[in-house]
Amino acid sequence: MKHTLTTTLAALAVIWSFSAAAYDGTRCKEAGNCWEPKPGYPEKVAGSKYDPKHDPNELNKQAQSIKEMEARNAKRSEILAKTGKFVYDVDGQ
Repeated sequence: MKHTLTTTLAALAVIWSFSAAAYDGTRCKEAGNCWEPKPGYPEKVAGSKYDPKHDPNELNKQAQSIKEMEARNAKRSEILAKTGKFVYDVDGQ
């Protein structure tokens, strides 16, 4: 019984190792670049129905918030230099 179990496990290990090595990415453009679209998906996404058409205002929200943060930090530094006290809420001043 112990010999049969060991033999079975060894056979399964050999099969799994060959099945993992068998896939070689048959349609790779280059090594490691094996992605291919589903049938019916266009070659170029821009202008197709799959184009996300992002709103530029949505894309610029983070840049805008960073500019606002830097302006607040400049005000905080200015107040700290003048008074010697750190004021967190500079919008109320």
